[in-house]
Amino acid sequence: MRLAAGITLAINGLRMSTGMDPLIITATPNVSWLHPGVWYPKSAAEIADQAAACVDAGASIVHVHAGGNWKQAIRSVRSKTTGILQCGMSSLPLQDRMEVFEEKADMISVMLGHHDEAFARLDTHALHPREELVEYMKLASRYRVKPEFEVWHTGSIWNLRFLAAKRIVSRPYFTTLFLGWPGGNWSPPTVEEYIYRRKLMPDKSVVSVSVMDRSQADVLTAAITGGDHVRVGTEDNPFIGEKPATTPELVKWISGVSRAIGRPVASVDEAAELIGVRR
Repeated sequence: MRLAAGITLAINGLRMSTGMDPLIITATPNVSWLHPGVWYPKSAAEIADQAAACVDAGASIVHVHAGGNWKQAIRSVRSKTTGILQCGMSSLPLQDRMEVFEEKADMISVMLGHHDEAFARLDTHALHPREELVEYMKLASRYRVKPEFEVWHTGSIWNLRFLAAKRIVSRPYFTTLFLGWPGGNWSPPTVEEYIYRRKLMPDKSVVSVSVMDRSQADVLTAAITGGDHVRVGTEDNPFIGEKPATTPELVKWISGVSRAIGRPVASVDEAAELIGVRR
């Protein structure tokens, strides 16, 4: 790992490790879009077991898919763990995700624009116009579900500022910067890209970083050193170096990286307070 890159990042204006907030780890025990042969949980019971194992390994947020069965998956996860439940699959039409609101999941992923992804077995094209984003914010407020904003490029940041200007989204904004995901929204999985996009984020943003590339160690170390947060799991990159890994193993690995450079890992309660999730 290029620890020097992270140190340079901190020196150039982001916070040094002393006095940082504890690291929030989001775990993604879901399908590996580029390596679909990798095992991932499919039934509600399997999803719940993996979620609990991820929290035990150090994650405070678990980002899950549900194969269209949100109600059962949400209830099953909640029966196994007190981790913050973040429901993904933001490419789906809004009406297909209403159970996420009705079941009052802790968080819901919201794509700030167009899905354009090129994976091993499918291409994804789904437009999310600003009118839909406004509707998401109304539902999030009504059901008290915290949005997780997916930031794939600088246009995503413009759309977040658009929502903020309407005063229909509450601070802090929980955001995830996506790097290295293939398709029309691709951006280079580099420390330089992370630094560039990070500087443009609105004030009061809690920033997490996702890397779909085996270079994730460099970028995630820079994010940890710079005071931001990380997302790991089979959905993002199912490897530690060249070795295949499960999502709990990836969580344990990145927890160790953070502690080794002097930054503690957030508990579920600490993460909830930092990002404004109502428990």
